[in-house]
Amino acid sequence: MSRSTTTIAAAALMAFATPALAETSWIMASGYPEDSFFTKNIRLFIEDVKEATGGELVIDLRSNDSLIKHDAIKRAVQSGQVQAGEIRLSVYGNEDIMYGLDSIPNLVTSYDEAWKLMEAQDVYLSKLFEENGMRIITYVSWPGQGFYTAEPVTSLADLKGQSLRIYSPQTQQMGEMLDMNATILPFAEVPQAFSTGLIEALWTSAQTGTDVQAWDYVDHFTYTGSLHTKNAIIVNGDAFDALTEDQQQAVLAAGKKASERGFELSKEASREREQVLIDHGMTVTEAPEDVMDKMREIGLTMVEEWRGEANPDQVAVLDAYLASVGR
Repeated sequence: MSRSTTTIAAAALMAFATPALAETSWIMASGYPEDSFFTKNIRLFIEDVKEATGGELVIDLRSNDSLIKHDAIKRAVQSGQVQAGEIRLSVYGNEDIMYGLDSIPNLVTSYDEAWKLMEAQDVYLSKLFEENGMRIITYVSWPGQGFYTAEPVTSLADLKGQSLRIYSPQTQQMGEMLDMNATILPFAEVPQAFSTGLIEALWTSAQTGTDVQAWDYVDHFTYTGSLHTKNAIIVNGDAFDALTEDQQQAVLAAGKKASERGFELSKEASREREQVLIDHGMTVTEAPEDVMDKMREIGLTMVEEWRGEANPDQVAVLDAYLASVGR
């Protein structure tokens, strides 16, 4: 082959290679199914990023624990095993008590309050993640929570002694203060736990209740609205820093949009998923007054305990939030 032929061949190869080199591909892990509003919101986030970067940043989402188990996603993002992931912040309350603040019953009782707590926590949480090699891009509130049980909950006594699945240290403490046998289990293990008798009751939202088809195991959803915990989209810090400035701004803008959209999708899902429960034969009711009184009492106790454990920066976040909601 002549030198000129070799040069032409090399140039042709470079022409084909250039588009591939210009494209950055990320892998993102999530623990929720495709029909979850969380996953739908992520899909829209991915589309926004692709459009804003002109296809230069493409994110491949692996949902429903298909690549990495939900509780292992934060570590996978931190280590660079994947570039992005969705996590439930309250799961990590043992690492820093700020993660569990919104798991305290009745501290947040509405979406407006959930947004204000998010704003109060953002600087602290963003710094915490950046110190650990990650960035928070998006926050999305969960719908309000309630109890899934086989029998109606007509009074506080009906909860006593039941084996309850919860998902964080704070909700475990709540369960214990209700005289229930509380067990922390990942989302994906809930159906098996019901089937084997490990749990007989579930504390979660209407969204998760439909995701696990709670009607196969219980007949009643008793809504308290006592918690609006948060999920977050996080990205690996090195992967983010490797992007161009324009790409970084595109990711941040898409993340902000996903937070706003995610809160609205959560509101819609709360209403829609309660109707799905009803359509599958479940009874959906508001919690009786003595249950709500006890939840408020538990919340006040846990807030003071949290304050006693917190450092000045953490207390400042709590106080800023309480001031923002007039408490």
